[in-house]
Amino acid sequence: MLQIDLWKRILIWTTVAVGLFLALPNLFYPRVEQHNDAVAAIELQGETPALLAERDGWPSYLPSGLVNLGLDLRGGAHLLAEVQVEDVYAARLKALWPEVRDVLRDARDTVGTIRLQPSQGDSLRVRISRPEGMQRALELVRGLAQPTASVTGAMSNDLEVTADGSDIVVTLSEAERAATDRRTMMQSLEIIRRRIDEVGTREPTIQRQGADRILIQVPGIGSAAELKEIIGTTAQLTFQPVVGRTDDPGASAGVGNEVLPSLDEPNTYYILEQAPVVTGEELVDAQPAFDQNGRPAVNFRFNPAGARKFGDYTAANIGNPFAIVLDGEVISAPVIQSHIPGGSGIITGRFTVEESTQLAVLLRAGALPAGLEFLEERTIGPELGQDSIDAGKIATIVAFAGVLIFMALSYGLFGLFANVALIINVALVFGLLSLIGATLTLPGIAGIVLTVGMAVDANVLIFERIREELKTARGPARATELGYEKALSAILDANITTFITAVILFVMGSGPVRGFAITLGLGILTSVFTAIFVTRLLIVMWFERRRPKTIEV
Repeated sequence: MLQIDLWKRILIWTTVAVGLFLALPNLFYPRVEQHNDAVAAIELQGETPALLAERDGWPSYLPSGLVNLGLDLRGGAHLLAEVQVEDVYAARLKALWPEVRDVLRDARDTVGTIRLQPSQGDSLRVRISRPEGMQRALELVRGLAQPTASVTGAMSNDLEVTADGSDIVVTLSEAERAATDRRTMMQSLEIIRRRIDEVGTREPTIQRQGADRILIQVPGIGSAAELKEIIGTTAQLTFQPVVGRTDDPGASAGVGNEVLPSLDEPNTYYILEQAPVVTGEELVDAQPAFDQNGRPAVNFRFNPAGARKFGDYTAANIGNPFAIVLDGEVISAPVIQSHIPGGSGIITGRFTVEESTQLAVLLRAGALPAGLEFLEERTIGPELGQDSIDAGKIATIVAFAGVLIFMALSYGLFGLFANVALIINVALVFGLLSLIGATLTLPGIAGIVLTVGMAVDANVLIFERIREELKTARGPARATELGYEKALSAILDANITTFITAVILFVMGSGPVRGFAITLGLGILTSVFTAIFVTRLLIVMWFERRRPKTIEV
């Protein structure tokens, strides 16, 4: 006998109601999107009348989760960047010079005087005046090597130290270079992601491609140039000792020094020691603020290691200038007035409020460990995205209408029940996409169109089984019950294998392939639910109301 317990009916209709409730905001996409943007802006900037009006444009008691539109639907910017990992080798070896100098200085009686020589970017070259002490010098410098921090580089050191006449040549080992490349790519991915998240963009795609490239796609952003401004600034902050000042940009700085321009003082250049005392990597926080004169500035705070080095240097160099360098420009060179413990300070300069806020964002997100070279950049206009949406709508409507008409003509009243379940099925797909915050792309729309076609497969199997059972002269209720029972195994087999395919596409694929896999997988789950439970419940309710003696399927 066709029967469904009351608690099962309540559970089925509750599931349907929740799915429709979650999908509801997508019918009012612009209003809900404006509401969500206003809520995020209020959290960052505080309440303003305009933001409050936008926030109140959508009731707070209704869900506000939306299906995010991908780059091909919303428009936005696409970048392919190559990470200059060689920059990290040079910076690493440049920072090693003070340690080499100090360890050799303790053995000056054996190695003589120590001079830094011009070096290639991937090596550090130091000359000693007593070649007979070379063996001792090599031992001392090799003592600075550390084990390579990687599984593949186990049992190897990070430095290779060799002799070339009177010169000691220090390079990174192959194992250390490979480990450095991996770290650099991971840091670059994370920092780019943080910088983009800081400006509130929706559902960016940031993923590694190949050995040293990063793909960046950000929907809703104005242009590729705007995106490059956000992520292309390295925001490398260093604190370097000042050797002198000059007005000649071509002045000789000496080995181990460099000449950098002043940001605030035109035609002024500072001669600085290349090896920084502290770097931006040791920053743990940076916030926009104002100095004692009410001008925009940036407060910063170091981690314990950076705080210790900063405090020790300021204690030992009271009365000397100390340069704060950002991306190759001296933004400030204050004189150290007293010991600065605690590892906190303030960066002042000719900033606007907007510039100080942007600098704080970049410093807080962290410095890119290496420069980026943009190999490919593309801006997709919102008009093209709208065209894609319109084309996807037409494809979905045509497929939807075709399936509805076919089911109604083929199975009559039962086909109409299947059509109701199909409409609910599509709504449930959008409800689930909204719930998990998924991004819908053109391939995702293709997955929904495919789901529309597949959603009726289960109903077709059930209805054909009911037809077969009616031929054996069983009553309509018993034929319907057996039709559902005997079709269940075939339905599960077909959908489980397709779902496994969707999972493999999601795990192994990337970008558009994943978008297709998500909508296909969710569509399979909702179509099985609507075919087995929703359609059956509709038929049972009709049976209870009409009590038919015969049925036409």
